[in-house]
Amino acid sequence: MKKEYEHIFFDLDRTLWHFDENSKKVLNDIYNKFELNKSIRSVDCFISKYQEINENLWNLYRDDKVSKEELRWKRFGDTLKYFSLNDNKMAIEIGDYYIIYSPRQTLLFPNTIEVLDYLSKKYQMHIITNGFEEVQYTKLTKSGLLNYFDVIILSEKVGVKKPHPYIFKKAFLESGADAKNSIMIGDDLYADIYGAQRVKMDHVYFNYYNTPHNKKVQYEINCLRELYEIL
Repeated sequence: MKKEYEHIFFDLDRTLWHFDENSKKVLNDIYNKFELNKSIRSVDCFISKYQEINENLWNLYRDDKVSKEELRWKRFGDTLKYFSLNDNKMAIEIGDYYIIYSPRQTLLFPNTIEVLDYLSKKYQMHIITNGFEEVQYTKLTKSGLLNYFDVIILSEKVGVKKPHPYIFKKAFLESGADAKNSIMIGDDLYADIYGAQRVKMDHVYFNYYNTPHNKKVQYEINCLRELYEIL
């Protein structure tokens, strides 16, 4: 028997908005626009190293060990340096280009709109995201997602990032929800799932790539349509 919920909280990146593919599109454009082929043998090498460096820096950002501004240019600065391109000016220009054009991409995960149409008739829906404020609103608007959500909770405004309990409690306060009548859906075992567990909130782990793990989760799906069986 399905549990009765009133509120659904979604993560955005890698849960609804297809971060990896949208990012790759813009990174391909950067490789061509900035003529990185002169120093980096292939776009795949560039993207692979960038993704590795970016993920490490995001982990540091989540732990407040690097600032937003530092993250924006350093991920490209460190990538260029790896390929013996010591050009901070170019790194800043690339960082600015990425921030402008990446959130304008509109690829969503399969069945996103169909599932949101279904859920929006039954529940109040909200977003909790660690992404940058101006970037996340652009993604939501350009991809046609904004109108599905009542409350958008951004870590920048709250002052802490998932999985800190306060960002979830702030979300409850602003939406009129509580842990007992809510469920969290996200792709990150630490930020989304552990964060929900810390406030005793039901949760769904969206494991799109079927990545092996040994964490205990309440629900696990790899297609958003599987939410029909839960909600």
